[in-house]
Amino acid sequence: MSTPRSVAFYTLGCKLNYSETSSISRLFEQAGYREVPFEEGAGIYVINTCSVTDFADRKCRKIVRQALRQSPEAFVVVVGCYAQLKPEEIAHIPGVDLVLGAAEKFRILDYVDGLSKAPGKGLVFAGEVKEAKTFSDAFSFGDRTRSFLKVQDGCDYKCSFCTIPQARGESRSDSVEHVVANAQKIADLGIKEIVLTGVNIGDFGNGSEVIEGTRKKKEGLFLDLIRELDRVSEIPRFRISSIEPNLCTDEIIDFVASSTRFVPHFHMPLQSGSNKILKLMRRRYFRELYADRVARIKAQMPHACIGVDVIVGFPGETEADFLDTYHFLTDLDVSYLHVFTYSERANTPAPEFDDPVPVEERRRRNEMLSILSEKKAPVLLRTTPGPNPAGPF
Repeated sequence: MSTPRSVAFYTLGCKLNYSETSSISRLFEQAGYREVPFEEGAGIYVINTCSVTDFADRKCRKIVRQALRQSPEAFVVVVGCYAQLKPEEIAHIPGVDLVLGAAEKFRILDYVDGLSKAPGKGLVFAGEVKEAKTFSDAFSFGDRTRSFLKVQDGCDYKCSFCTIPQARGESRSDSVEHVVANAQKIADLGIKEIVLTGVNIGDFGNGSEVIEGTRKKKEGLFLDLIRELDRVSEIPRFRISSIEPNLCTDEIIDFVASSTRFVPHFHMPLQSGSNKILKLMRRRYFRELYADRVARIKAQMPHACIGVDVIVGFPGETEADFLDTYHFLTDLDVSYLHVFTYSERANTPAPEFDDPVPVEERRRRNEMLSILSEKKAPVLLRTTPGPNPAGPF
C-alpha cells in the first residue's frame, strides 16, 4: 500500500546513473517527499534507465511491472538514456505515466506536480538531445560507502556502435572549483571514498570554457581537476572510474603514481584487440597505444589494478580477429575484463556493416573472454568478499 508524497527509485546501468538518481532523490526530499524502499510501495516510482544493450530495455519493462505490483495506483516516471532514445516506445509500456528526456530529468518536480491533473498516461517530455547543453552536477550518498561524483557528461566521440551521444548530448563539464566544493560536501557527510564519474571524464573541461581576448579555452583539464582534488585532505581515497586510453596521458599516470589519495586503479575501455575492428568501431587509438598505456602504468605502479572493457561479436569480426583480441589480452598485464556481447543499436552505423556475427558465436566468444578474465584476476579479487580498495567497483 503506497503512501502519498512518497517516492521510490530504481537505477539501471552505470555509476553516472547512480549519482544522478541520488541527486534526483534529494530534489524530492527537499520538496517534502519521503523516500521509501522499492518493495515497500510508493506513491511515485522513478526508474532511471540505461540503454547500452537490449537487455537494459527489457529490464526497464520488468521494473515497471514490479513497481505496479507493489503499488497499483502509483505514478511511474521513466528517465535516463532509454527515455531519451525511445520516449514514445516507453510511453506505450502499460503503467508508465511520464517520460522525461536528458534536458528535462533534473526538472522532474515541475512535471510530477502535474501528474494528478494529467488527462491520461504516457506523457512524454523529451526534447532533442541537443537541448541538453548545461551541466547538472550530481553525487550519490546514503546507499554505499563510496560516493559517485559526476564531473562530466555527454560525449563528442562518434563510435559506430554507441548511442550515448544521442542519449546524453555533447561533452560538457563542471568547473574545477565546483567539483572541489562538492567533494568537500561529500567529506562533511563522512564518506571516505569518491569515485569520479562521467561519460568521458578524460574530456573534462568541455562545456566549461572561458574567454581570453578572442580565444576560448577549457577552464581546466582533467589533470588540473585531480590535482585540486588531491588537496581535499578529508577524503582519503579518490578513484578514477573509467578513462579512454588516448586521454590517459603520461601526466595523469605519473600524478596517480605520486598521489597518496588517488588509488592505483585504472579502468580503460579497449573494445577490441584487433586494429581492423578498432577502425570499424571508429575508436581513436590502436592496440599499440593501449599496450603502451598499460606498460606505463605498470612501470610506475607495479601493483596497480587495471580493468578492461571489451566488445565481442562486432560486425566483421572474424575468428582470426577475435583470436587477435584473445591473445592480446592474454599477454596484457591487466587485472580483470568487463566483457560485452555486441547488440545492434538503432541509429548507429554498425548494424549496416557487412558480415554480422551469429548470436550464438557472439555468446561463445563472450564466454571465452569471461573465463580468461577469471584466470587473470588477482587472487585478492577472486577470494575477498566486498569492495576491494584497489580493485573494480
